[in-house]
Amino acid sequence: MPSRLPVFFIVMTVVIDAMGIGLIVPVMPELIQEVHGGNIGNAAIWGGILATSFAVMQFLFSPVLGALSDSFGRRPVLLVSLLVMAADYVVMALAGSIWLLLAGRIIGGITAATHSTAMAYMADVSAPHEKAARFGLIGAGFGIGFVIGPVLGGLLADYGTRAPFWAAAALALANAALGFFVLRETITAAKARAFEWRRANPFGALRSVARLDGLKLLLVVFFFFNIATHVYPAVWAYFGAERFSWPASTIGLSLGLYGIGFAFAQGVLVRPAIRQLGPRRAVMLGMCSSIASFLLLTFITDGTLLLWLIPFFSLGAIAMPALQGTLSQAVPDNAQGELQGVLGSLSSLSMILSPVIMTQTFAHFSRQDAGLYLPGAPFLLAALIMGFALILYITDKSARQIQNAT
Repeated sequence: MPSRLPVFFIVMTVVIDAMGIGLIVPVMPELIQEVHGGNIGNAAIWGGILATSFAVMQFLFSPVLGALSDSFGRRPVLLVSLLVMAADYVVMALAGSIWLLLAGRIIGGITAATHSTAMAYMADVSAPHEKAARFGLIGAGFGIGFVIGPVLGGLLADYGTRAPFWAAAALALANAALGFFVLRETITAAKARAFEWRRANPFGALRSVARLDGLKLLLVVFFFFNIATHVYPAVWAYFGAERFSWPASTIGLSLGLYGIGFAFAQGVLVRPAIRQLGPRRAVMLGMCSSIASFLLLTFITDGTLLLWLIPFFSLGAIAMPALQGTLSQAVPDNAQGELQGVLGSLSSLSMILSPVIMTQTFAHFSRQDAGLYLPGAPFLLAALIMGFALILYITDKSARQIQNAT
């Protein structure tokens, strides 16, 4: 069996996770009105509830699935999750009430929490010097799924509001079939460790991992990095409409351009950046690029120029795989699932908090009667948060020691 097939499966799992989210976005407003009635405003409220429930489940279950994979193996966790995900999309395709849709999003959030297990598997099959680049492949997969999902969902919407759900179910089932044949188990009896609930819940897992030498401050950096970068999905559509009067088609185009740049940065640029600069400088380069992008977005007034500059904004994505690689090198092989579960929970928590913070900031500064009219204010806030994360990272001696030891 070619060794690249398991890696391909892992990347495709992340692609399908991202596509599964994006596929259904174009039809959700119409679908919610179809099953629940009401106007578009009411649909938006329910859409927010569905999105938040999805993120909360990811936060709660990322360490659970990560810890399960440390005990029982990566393969069964990934395959069972894909099968349940496929069944969940079928239920949502047939749903006739808002409560069934909510149940579907709750289950979907649990099954999509396999990102941590996918990252742990990639860590298992990678040499220390390969980890950051391999994590970049996973990031690239997410970017590709982020681009393809909404486009395909919009095209399938012509065949009805349920068509994207059937497509998502078929994709998950096909990938499960691929994984059944190509995915080898990486957790041996010697590496497996007993499952413990104190490590499997997000708070217990965070305490357990943070006790490892050198990780506490790096986890804080990781969290604030995610808070800052989640400004894009939180306010981009509203910012484009308010600042540049972009229609939905242009907003979709801009998101596609960012997704392509994101995939290119993590899939192609991460490896040479780390080889030439080292992981520490690669992280700092990515953070500085993000700060520069946020500041530009705060004050830019030319929408056409912004479209041309969008690919450059994604250069900040170089930092994340390099940071994840450093964290992965600091924990033993039998704790990779637990670590990735913690990172998944921190990422999910940032997805819960960032939209609230960023949308409220946008609402305050985009009012016509605002003392300071600045629709780009959320990006200024993101620049400040990223700057704080950069300072923490630069002053963290443990991060330097981890990277010097590899």
